[in-house]
Amino acid sequence: MSRFFFELSRVALLGLLCSISPVLWAASLNAELVDAQGQPLAGAVLTLRGPLGAEAEPVPALMDQQAKQFVPNVLVVRSGTEVAFPNSDNIRHHVYSFSPAKKFELRLYQGTPSEPVLFDKSGAVVLGCNIHDWMVGYVYVTDDPWFAVSDAQGRVQLDGLPVGNYAVSLWHPQAPDRLPQAAGTLVLGAQQTLQRFTLAMQASAVVASPQAPASAFGDAFKKAQRDAAP
Repeated sequence: MSRFFFELSRVALLGLLCSISPVLWAASLNAELVDAQGQPLAGAVLTLRGPLGAEAEPVPALMDQQAKQFVPNVLVVRSGTEVAFPNSDNIRHHVYSFSPAKKFELRLYQGTPSEPVLFDKSGAVVLGCNIHDWMVGYVYVTDDPWFAVSDAQGRVQLDGLPVGNYAVSLWHPQAPDRLPQAAGTLVLGAQQTLQRFTLAMQASAVVASPQAPASAFGDAFKKAQRDAAP
């Protein structure tokens, strides 16, 4: 009889959890990322570390090469993610990184390399092409399970988050020493949360653009090499 009541209680508990789970996952964040002057920041990363037990496994990602540019310019992935580097141009590229978080090299190639690159250590990874010096891209690797990159208006939206308290981190290619910035704690409930975050910026950092000077690639990699020095 006791076993019967145990099974009945277990089924009832499961039913209760299923009935309330949509509420527990109803949180949504709509954020605006700006600099100290209040100007929107495109390509800024926001990551959240929150309730345990709700993290998804890393999923494969893609960093393309189009019109002699890395697309997207900033890619954020979770630690343990495999990233493919297809070359959609009709010329060959030679992609590599000297960054401490991931050092690798994909020698001159067209199409898609047969093996993706595993990013298994958190940190900022600077990408370049030794054929086209102006090509500079970034893979930001985080241990946090929720993340997004801001659009051209500095906006970020994350939906379907579990209700709870979150530690917020911010990052941008122009952040001082390219380090993440703690942005406090955020409480997410069943209603959508609107929030504005300000990032400290460093004017001398390199951000890739179609008009970037030929030294952009070299400057970014010199910085990565200095970071890697013992």
